[in-house]
Amino acid sequence: MENNTSLQQQLLEAGVHFGHLKKKWNPKMLPYIFAEKKGIHIIDLNKTVDHLQETAAALKQIAKSGKKIMFVATKKQAKEIVSECAKKVNMPYATERWLGGMLTNFNTVRKSVKKMQSIEKLLTEGGGGESLTKKERLTLSRDRDKMEKVLGGIAQLGRLPAALFLVDIGHEHIALAEAKRLGITTFGMVDTNCDPNKVDFSIPANDDATKSIAIITNYITAAIAEGLAERQAAKDDDVEEVDNENEKKAARIQAEAEAEAARGGKVHGGNQPKRRVPGGASRRPAPGGGGGQGGRR
Repeated sequence: MENNTSLQQQLLEAGVHFGHLKKKWNPKMLPYIFAEKKGIHIIDLNKTVDHLQETAAALKQIAKSGKKIMFVATKKQAKEIVSECAKKVNMPYATERWLGGMLTNFNTVRKSVKKMQSIEKLLTEGGGGESLTKKERLTLSRDRDKMEKVLGGIAQLGRLPAALFLVDIGHEHIALAEAKRLGITTFGMVDTNCDPNKVDFSIPANDDATKSIAIITNYITAAIAEGLAERQAAKDDDVEEVDNENEKKAARIQAEAEAEAARGGKVHGGNQPKRRVPGGASRRPAPGGGGGQGGRR
């Protein structure tokens, strides 16, 4: 509980509880509104803490399972914070502009990413594109930079993400609609002017203040990092188990081989086995190699 109290205190200091003007509210946010002060709605931080922890736990599990979580925040005050957090945990992000169809038309977007990567290759390989004229190189550099700005965050995304984390679900309504259409799990910061039911996991919070965006995004990024660390630890344990298993197997095979060799030594080094002769009686071979009747002509 103490942990919750300190988290609540941090949220309070970051201004997470400040909502929008009363006249701009969405009635569906009523369960998350604590009070109204000077015409502004105040968000209930107890609810924020509960929802934040629930969201963090869910995102941790997604990261632990090895799936991708895409961060989306194209608002001016959120761009830098969100892109930095996404890079920390090596997750895809869209912070410049949401390209229509970034999810629903993913294959086409992937083609653009490949084009950007091939331009990059052309400019860097072969002595920085020496085969190109100065003008061609300049044009390609401009194209690359333009594409990098919009597509850089999803350059390593080979398939659709498993989840979307959005800052301001009202502002990112296109991304939200695309995720819904594809059945992608959605998580979002929801202010008093939005409908919290539009996302699978909502965090009632001020989505305009930089400090508020930073504290929420950093909290969930830490949970994702935890999930990734647990995944790595589990992988290491598996490798260790396999190594131990292989060692045991090798030792077993070696022991069997040694036992076999020992058995073989007894057979060759001991008494010669008895030889069967016609008539059913068994006797040892006579010295000199001949049988009992060898001297008789």
